[in-house]
Amino acid sequence: MKNKYSIFSLARNALSYHRNWQQAWRSPEPKKQYDVIIVGGGGHGLATAYYLAKECGITNVAILEKGWIGGGNTGRNTTIVRSNYLWDESAAIYDHAMDLWSGLSQELNYNVMFSPRGLLHLAHSVHDMQEISRRGHSNHLNGIDAEFLTPEQIQKMLPFIELDCRYPVMGGILQKRGGTARHDAVAWGYARAADALGVDIIQNCEVTGFDIQDGAVRGVQTSRGQISANKVGVVAAGHCSVLADLAGFRLPIESFPLQAMVSEPIKPIVNCVVMSNGVHAYISQSDKGELVIGASSDTYTSYTQTGGFDVIEETIGAIVELYPLFSRMKMMRQWGGIVDVTVDRSPILSKTPVENLYFNCGWGTGGFKATPGSGHVFAHSIANGQMHPIAAPFSIDRFHTGGLIDEGAAAAVAH
Repeated sequence: MKNKYSIFSLARNALSYHRNWQQAWRSPEPKKQYDVIIVGGGGHGLATAYYLAKECGITNVAILEKGWIGGGNTGRNTTIVRSNYLWDESAAIYDHAMDLWSGLSQELNYNVMFSPRGLLHLAHSVHDMQEISRRGHSNHLNGIDAEFLTPEQIQKMLPFIELDCRYPVMGGILQKRGGTARHDAVAWGYARAADALGVDIIQNCEVTGFDIQDGAVRGVQTSRGQISANKVGVVAAGHCSVLADLAGFRLPIESFPLQAMVSEPIKPIVNCVVMSNGVHAYISQSDKGELVIGASSDTYTSYTQTGGFDVIEETIGAIVELYPLFSRMKMMRQWGGIVDVTVDRSPILSKTPVENLYFNCGWGTGGFKATPGSGHVFAHSIANGQMHPIAAPFSIDRFHTGGLIDEGAAAAVAH
């Protein structure tokens, strides 16, 4: 039984100089048999296991992570949370996630540092203005908040922005419910809560193959031996196409590096997340005061976690044009994550050609914000043997039927 985090437990542990805190989660040896195995110990995988145990009553669950918890894309993103997507299917799953974000710290008894500080998309051209207008009206129809801003309103909101620069700001659209959350805290919170419900979290356990008999999955082969399971859910961002190959089928996915960087810390100045579709550079400020800067994915397929310098150069150039105040700041860290990208820039949550084998992947550059919603609907899909209504449109079958959900073309930016 996990101790409840509270002001009282904080005070009690202060008396022992915080040396007696209970371990956040166990490190058990893998059992021979599980009801469900989740491959991937990132946010989506941890959330799936948590909701399987919490809401579906399936507690004989193992999470297999080839590295450490939160060491993949969950810890390699820019922590943005939003739901203002164009298409109904996308709006449904991302807004479902947004509803869960708002109460997640209380749900997990762990502060995930969700901060609905607002998210502003800038428009730099007539095309951008038409895009945000179309998307904003679609958001309204789906009950998602969207507020159009004039350049004057943007200037008042961000006094340090340069409206009349190489990328003139013609307007913007604001989602006040959008914002950020702490990526590490999300992984740790879900891991702790899942462990408390009996889920086994097994780190340093790489899946090297699948045990498939008579067209159905019976378990997985790992670096720590064979483990049997009635059902397997694969949620391994960046490498799902590799695992699909091991299972004997192909996914319409390419993998790209996606870069981000942070500056030296400064006093609070950026009071929301600011994204620029036309130049694809976005910025926010962390609780430590660092400017968190991101861009589009690299243009070449790769599994490197560094990325190309040209993306850094173009991103910083755009940031300096829009915010000259930051031109003399020093960048402290840069990193990259590996994103799985589908042809329509929408995810895959689906059954597969192998019975009882489910895949959750292809989130591209939008995975972090969907974490609670993705895990929630994927857990119910695995438990019930059929895809949750919110997840159903994201089936692999859409690439054969033509029922694509083209967020890349529709929203101009997939973050």
